[in-house]
Amino acid sequence: MVDSLYKYKKIIFITLDVILISLAIWFAFLLRFEGQIPGQHFLNMAAIIVFAVLFSIPIFYFFKLYSFSWAYVSTTELLSLFRAVLLSFLFLAAALFLFRDQPVFLGFPRSTLFISFFLAFLFCGAIRFAKRIYLQFFQLKAKEKKERTLIVGAGDAGEQISRNIIVSKTATHFPVGFVDDEPRKQGVLIHGFKVLGKIEDIPKLVKSLAVETMIIAIPSASSRLIRRAVEMGREAGLKKIKVVPPLTEIIDGEISIENLKPLQVEDLLGREPVLLNFDAIQSFLSKKRVLVTGAVGSIGSELCRQVLKFKPSRLLMLDQDETGIFNIENELKLKYERMVPEKLQLLTAVADVQDRERIEHIFKGFYPEIVFHAAAYKHVPLMEENPEEAVKTNIFGTKLIAEVAAENGVEKFIFISTDKAVNPTSVMGATKRIGEMICQALNETNKTKFISVRFGNVLDSRGSVIPIFREQIKKGGPVEITHPEMKRYFMTTSEACLLVMEAGAMGKGGEVFVLDMGKPIKILDLAREMIKLYGLEPDKDIPIVFTGIRPGEKLFEEILTAEEGTEATESQKILKAKLSGTNTENLKLGLEKLKTVADNSDRKSIIKTLKELIPTYR
Repeated sequence: MVDSLYKYKKIIFITLDVILISLAIWFAFLLRFEGQIPGQHFLNMAAIIVFAVLFSIPIFYFFKLYSFSWAYVSTTELLSLFRAVLLSFLFLAAALFLFRDQPVFLGFPRSTLFISFFLAFLFCGAIRFAKRIYLQFFQLKAKEKKERTLIVGAGDAGEQISRNIIVSKTATHFPVGFVDDEPRKQGVLIHGFKVLGKIEDIPKLVKSLAVETMIIAIPSASSRLIRRAVEMGREAGLKKIKVVPPLTEIIDGEISIENLKPLQVEDLLGREPVLLNFDAIQSFLSKKRVLVTGAVGSIGSELCRQVLKFKPSRLLMLDQDETGIFNIENELKLKYERMVPEKLQLLTAVADVQDRERIEHIFKGFYPEIVFHAAAYKHVPLMEENPEEAVKTNIFGTKLIAEVAAENGVEKFIFISTDKAVNPTSVMGATKRIGEMICQALNETNKTKFISVRFGNVLDSRGSVIPIFREQIKKGGPVEITHPEMKRYFMTTSEACLLVMEAGAMGKGGEVFVLDMGKPIKILDLAREMIKLYGLEPDKDIPIVFTGIRPGEKLFEEILTAEEGTEATESQKILKAKLSGTNTENLKLGLEKLKTVADNSDRKSIIKTLKELIPTYR
């Protein structure tokens, strides 16, 4: 259905271009001869029309002038049209010169060629911009029915958002203007809407212009700037505040109203903007066969979303959760069907990472070049109660996947680790540290490059406090925090995954990379901000209570042991841990013992063996 409509639109535009180019040449002759074309020049005109059409349509097709979005046509298409018309008329001029002695071209007025060029560009451009002009006029007429919207940020993102709103029939917003702190932008008009002042002027502008919604359109903004704009909006009594996602979520640079999202706590407590080496990631993943284990989890699913943006040849998503796999497959097919290349194969596999026969079968059938291993049990208190399951999945599942990857010639194996692996106080953290050790050991004896990446909590992941706090606030409280001084490193899921991919791209094998997660955030501050997001007052509308530290938890998570230290890398946000070498023989003996006690569900012996393998585990 979509393909037939696309072909139908293409045929219509080709037909219109034929008509408009013909009209342009006819009008050129009319203008040249002041409305009265001499009879002897009708043959000239007909011949020029035929040649012009024969040159123009293939050249227009080559410049992709029939593959544009009519509603979102921009200066990019206008420049392409100019080049295409110019090239077409250069070919036409060359043809007229070569066949100048032919009867059909004898005595033709050369000035008509220049006039035809400008008219053809004008007519073909007008038809391409017609819908956008109409939609802009339609929006101006319907503005009374829309939400009066103030846009924070008069840069590229703000311009794209305002343009998108103007041409969209379904947009519920109508821009009343912009605010921006840059002095040189004050008073500037963008698509007819004025930059009305600075961020500090938001309260008075909201009141004087009856603003209902505010859009923060600065994807590169720091959390400090966003907080300042939000505070001004709250001071003005605004209830609806939306934001453009950070640059880490907008790989292609195109921003539309579909990108807008309600203000979230990560926008207020996030880190400073991160500069990523997209070229390195592109080179690392483009046209590669990529396997992601734990593809249903918060990190695994986001890895799949981000990997697709870099156009791998195939992506295989592996998890034992059949419903989750079904859902993520449908989501990605729907979201990326137009973005990824037609030849991309999006594949799924339901499997347990502890099932060697099944995993071997998958590797031999898919033959991955890059593996991101995110499958793991991550809930600290639950793994304290079920240490045998943490050991089986986080240690022996990792060992199995890593060994099969090496046996099948995988280029790079990226193991997703955690800051809880440092001086672990939990079973989960200890199992993750052993996963790092397994990767280091295998890297020494195989061609596959094994790389581990440590980072802290991911905002709004299934295991984080944010969804828990959200449910507690919706129920009217109380919001439960284990300790008033509890701190954690946080980062957005998209940022974490992009940095993981960049670390994978730069890794030479055997490294444990540590992501620079900025400053740790107090969980208490996080809770208070979330309560404010709902328009409520902490400790007044929603009480906050302290429940005590749970088994395996620490007040503060380190990212390195005191002995480790770090080395700088080519990325400012990725550090390399200085680790001592792994004693392969001791690791092998310890794993054999650990497997026996885990299979017997001997919890005391599991803890004892983990301590033998990791002296810093306490």
